[in-house]
Amino acid sequence: MPELIRALVRILLRSIAKIEVRGAENIPTQGAFIVASNHIGILDILMFFYVSDRLDMFIPVAEKWGKVWWHRWLGKHLNFIFIDRLQPDIKTLRLMIQKMEAGSALVIAPEGTRSRSGTMIAGKPGVAYLAAKSGFPVIPVAITGTEDKVMYAHLRRLRRFPVTLTAGEPFRLPPLPAKGREAALQAHLDEIMCRIAALLPERYRGVYADCLTREDKKAPPPAGEGLG
Repeated sequence: MPELIRALVRILLRSIAKIEVRGAENIPTQGAFIVASNHIGILDILMFFYVSDRLDMFIPVAEKWGKVWWHRWLGKHLNFIFIDRLQPDIKTLRLMIQKMEAGSALVIAPEGTRSRSGTMIAGKPGVAYLAAKSGFPVIPVAITGTEDKVMYAHLRRLRRFPVTLTAGEPFRLPPLPAKGREAALQAHLDEIMCRIAALLPERYRGVYADCLTREDKKAPPPAGEGLG
């Protein structure tokens, strides 16, 4: 059943969007890692099933969606983990670490919710905690073109719309220190978010527009540049 659902997801995505994937060589085909991406539309969660064939990939989803029966059914087959994004959920964080220790890959949006403006909003520390605690590599991914208003406008005209996913190089975060953990956690989060921002066109960077260093600017060409 999971294979069938993923095949249907790919057919759906190909029928409504022209998807370009950049930096696919940066995403391992096996082993544990964390994909951290910006979040600008409801389609974002499905995009990674277009890119990867891994059946052990799992994605945290806001707990409210677990109250809808078809979301629960879909989540069962696509490895959703319903999480309370408004409160610290240590139990679920531990579960995610256990899954990665077993070799699974985590896909997560550090912002915790869709950006209504289409630009990056402040990230939440959960992803930084997971990366520092587990020691697994983080792969920054930039998504463009999936904004809800863009998608709906093209669907009304029965037109496919361009979407780009750009994966950056993997990196690791050091463990959190015994002292100054909050400051270190914030620094780790900023590192993750700035690496995502470095892969995005400037207009998408939002609150992280000013955090790029000279080294960050050596990142691959921003996603979405030159697309119609």
